[in-house]
Amino acid sequence: MIKHVDMHDVALHQKIKQKEVVYGGNQKLKIYGTLKCRSGKRMKKQNRVFFKTIEEAKELGFRPCGHCLRDEYKTWKDGLV
Repeated sequence: MIKHVDMHDVALHQKIKQKEVVYGGNQKLKIYGTLKCRSGKRMKKQNRVFFKTIEEAKELGFRPCGHCLRDEYKTWKDGLV
């Protein structure tokens, strides 16, 4: 997990191009999603974290975003109910 506040924007863009960062998440709410998600783009920089894989996010206790990862979110929700 990489925290947004610990990186400069140039370094972050480089990691995205190199596919070292593929998913973003909200550390406070424990939600992860795609980098293109409108909900994710609105979050505060101090809450934003990045992951290379979904497995990494899940291992840290994050759940899928209900907007950009609807199928994964439904599977996650059905597993809890």
